[in-house]
Amino acid sequence: MTPVNVAATRVGTRALGPGLRSVVWVQGCPFTCRGCMSPDWIPDHPARLVAPGDLAAELLADQRVTGLTLSGGEPMAQADALADTVELARSRRDVSVLCFTGHRLERLRDHPPHPGVPRLLALVDVLVDGLYVAAHNTGRGLRGSANQRVHRLTGRARDETHDYENGARSAEIALDGPEALLVGVPPAGLLEAFDTAVTTVRNRIAHADPGREP
Repeated sequence: MTPVNVAATRVGTRALGPGLRSVVWVQGCPFTCRGCMSPDWIPDHPARLVAPGDLAAELLADQRVTGLTLSGGEPMAQADALADTVELARSRRDVSVLCFTGHRLERLRDHPPHPGVPRLLALVDVLVDGLYVAAHNTGRGLRGSANQRVHRLTGRARDETHDYENGARSAEIALDGPEALLVGVPPAGLLEAFDTAVTTVRNRIAHADPGREP
């Protein structure tokens, strides 16, 4: 099986979909949306290569997790490896799957941009599609901007009541030593405040220890 090129993971969050979920953000994206909240994850270079079985086990480490969220980067660029991951996860637990993509659903179905896209798409319960457009960011829902669409692709998704389009946003900041990870679609002003705080901390570290890279 092809490994997943992982930018980051978060096990156990309520900021990216209904219930308690685990998130994998993949490295590499063909789009360069202005105002992207994860510009470091756009370049297509090796980050952390993880076998699908190991990634599935990592994402399910918390027994309370009931769903997986696939983001990035661009998940459809690693469709085969993520499909393997989801299948292995579901062999252990019946998790729902939410996926973000810059591609439109019609493109994914009619002209798959990568091998494995039909296979991954068949495993996704909710798909949020379309490029992020900063001018259309309403500050509501799990869509980054209003031009993006939410597709409930399975019966499981159609039966749930989560408001992906207009619900209140929430976000979490996960700390791992000197590293900070912003989890969620940030409410208005949070991303700028987060970036400012990270820059301030890095500058303080560099000033306190000039020989250490921030």
